[in-house]
Amino acid sequence: MHYLVGISGGLDSTLAAANLLDAGHTVTGAVLQFSDNTDLAAAERAAEELGIPLHKIDCRAEFKKIVKHYFAQSYAKGHTPNPCVVCNRYLKIKLLCDLAEELGCDKIITGHYADIVYTENGRYAVSQSENRKKDQSYMLWGLTQKQLSLLEFPLAHADKQNLRQKAAERNFSSATAKESMDICFLPGGNYADFVESIVGKSTPGNFVDRNGKVLGRHKGIIHYTVGQRKGLGIALGQPAFVSKIDPVKNTVTLVFAGEEYANRMTVEELVFQSLPETDCFESDTLFVKIRYAAEPVPCKVKITGSVATVLFASPARAVTPGQSAVFYDKDGVIAFGGFIEQAE
Repeated sequence: MHYLVGISGGLDSTLAAANLLDAGHTVTGAVLQFSDNTDLAAAERAAEELGIPLHKIDCRAEFKKIVKHYFAQSYAKGHTPNPCVVCNRYLKIKLLCDLAEELGCDKIITGHYADIVYTENGRYAVSQSENRKKDQSYMLWGLTQKQLSLLEFPLAHADKQNLRQKAAERNFSSATAKESMDICFLPGGNYADFVESIVGKSTPGNFVDRNGKVLGRHKGIIHYTVGQRKGLGIALGQPAFVSKIDPVKNTVTLVFAGEEYANRMTVEELVFQSLPETDCFESDTLFVKIRYAAEPVPCKVKITGSVATVLFASPARAVTPGQSAVFYDKDGVIAFGGFIEQAE
């Protein structure tokens, strides 16, 4: 088979490509230049070590329009964005699919820690990796059925340390590559200046309590996210948490420990995977993950029209508008996902 592999130059994509070559397949690499921070040299080095051709796709203009603007505008409306979710569907996987079709490749490979299953009802869906600590299924809920049908994730059952050892044995440069924990286009992690460069200066406003009482002044809503405790710049005599951000009133609501929990939430912009597309659905057997590092928790779900109303089995901490809500069945397969709109 002819595989197109998304090559970043890191450990995961390099070993995924190497395993395919070992199995006798034809492999072509592709690296996407999202921003000026993209390490093209690392991808070129990996392709050379693997002995495969490498296609370079300059998508900086599309990345700025699709991902960077989404990122900045989310903060401007009081939300906390998931840029990788948007990038995966509308840019990264889309462009790889387009190139695979152009080159006549059979399948697309990336180094994600997740799996893809074909369900009994004839649909493709992402499922969790056996390596729960590395599982990246949460970032893949937005992929379409066509995209999923072309994708394979060969590292679903891989152990990171074993991969690193294999890379060292083969003298791959990626054996010593550090894992990046930053947003790819913000390697320094300073997002506030970036957001203001796109949407303008964030105006200071009031910190308020749940009753609207003014507690102090904030420096602009883009500097805060629901659940935040540190860096608030206000002393209230006890730990306080951000519970709500209102861009219309330009207020940030603070609560005290124990009050930062929600019983329910609404989720919009739904994308269906194992669950067929529907505007009428109820279930009390699903599990929802509301942030990347969280464990899926039991919930009741009701979909009416294009909105999912979710009741948690037990109160959930810091349910954050703008973040993804990903719904899994008992086997860890994604039923559907969407973006959190509000919580209460």
